[in-house]
Amino acid sequence: MEQEKNTQLKRSMKSRHLFMLSLGGVIGTGLFLNAGLTINQAGPGGAIVAFLAGGLLLYLVMVCLGELSVFMPVTGSFQEYATRFIGPGTGFMLGWMYWMCSAVTAGAEFTAAGVLMKRWFPHTPVWIWCLFFIVLLFSINALTTKAFAEAEYWFSGLKVLAVILFIIIGGAAVFGLIHMDGKPAPFFSNFTSGGGLFPKGFSIVFVTMMSVVFSYQGSEIIGIAAGESDDPVKNIPKAIRNVVFRILIFYVASVVILSALFPAKDLGLLKSPFVTVFDSVGIPYAADIMNVVILTAVLSVGNSCLYASTRLLWALSNNQMAHPAFGKLTKRGIPLNALFVSLGFSLLSLLTSVIAADTVFVFLMSVSGIAITITWMGIALSQFNFRRQYIKEGGKLENLQYRAPLYPFVPILCLIMCAVVLIYPLFDPTQRSAVLYGLGFMLLCYL
Repeated sequence: MEQEKNTQLKRSMKSRHLFMLSLGGVIGTGLFLNAGLTINQAGPGGAIVAFLAGGLLLYLVMVCLGELSVFMPVTGSFQEYATRFIGPGTGFMLGWMYWMCSAVTAGAEFTAAGVLMKRWFPHTPVWIWCLFFIVLLFSINALTTKAFAEAEYWFSGLKVLAVILFIIIGGAAVFGLIHMDGKPAPFFSNFTSGGGLFPKGFSIVFVTMMSVVFSYQGSEIIGIAAGESDDPVKNIPKAIRNVVFRILIFYVASVVILSALFPAKDLGLLKSPFVTVFDSVGIPYAADIMNVVILTAVLSVGNSCLYASTRLLWALSNNQMAHPAFGKLTKRGIPLNALFVSLGFSLLSLLTSVIAADTVFVFLMSVSGIAITITWMGIALSQFNFRRQYIKEGGKLENLQYRAPLYPFVPILCLIMCAVVLIYPLFDPTQRSAVLYGLGFMLLCYL
């Protein structure tokens, strides 16, 4: 029966969909709005090291997930792998934590999209735009998987184009090929001024790692979508190879260019340094163009989160970890009941941001943040146990159509890095409560 349900989900995602889905899931407000803040906190050197370390961690997670997803391309992905290779309790915990994380993030993105629209429609209440975008994204997700994948493909394409243009124009401004507001070329003078590469010491890198990991979140959606890929054996490894290095190039190149163009202390004051760069080189309507790009980024993340939470709730239902009603599919192969509930929880998180901003909403966002790191740990441990079990049962490595390199070093290093990301904020008063909330909810799930 379970196998029959699994095959009912339409395998309609092409290679280009998977590639853009995982790439677009990572390029969002973490890059457009938060990269400048990270440079401000850690300095140019600290930010570059943090994003490089985060990129290494992302690579470790993705190759572990790739091995599992190619061997067992099922919707629900890491929740199912954890259930099978770690234990049902861990599968239950990971599934529900990531479901809540995705649903809460979707709710936050609806609000962000509504706020961005105030630039053009200052007298229209934010909730009207929230409602408009909720209906839009619900419709996209309720039609067909292909409709969702196609919409996300174009959302992601616009974001990628904006980042490439920024790297080209910003790079030209660094070397004086284009002048910003008539000023001389900065070259790399801002790397040495204002305290140098690490103005607050090297330890600040560890403090910013949590926000860097959050910036990279979304790439793991490739595993959730594996069950709806038309050729997972071919498409998943291809997407992983392409995505990880492009993400690293986009983030690290953007951080290097921002660090070269602006003193670190100024970046904490700029609302969006991307807008400032386009404005300063004299591109007409630069602020409006970037507002469209950031709006697209926000809607893309909301779209992906709604998809991820819906598919995870469907998978939880199939594993008897959620009500059977959430496992039902429409004729088009869409888990509509799971979509309604996920959207409902997103709206609830919207409501709590207004009514109980200091308590419930803070709790939800804290749990969401920690959920990503714990999910990544679950993926690494699942792959570690899977490979050990596979060999023990007589399986041959050459029969694995995709395998993570340097086993067991890769999953062990991934677990250690994730543990550092989780443990270090406990010593930072500003982040301690977020970690404790997240770990508390994890224990609650186990209970």
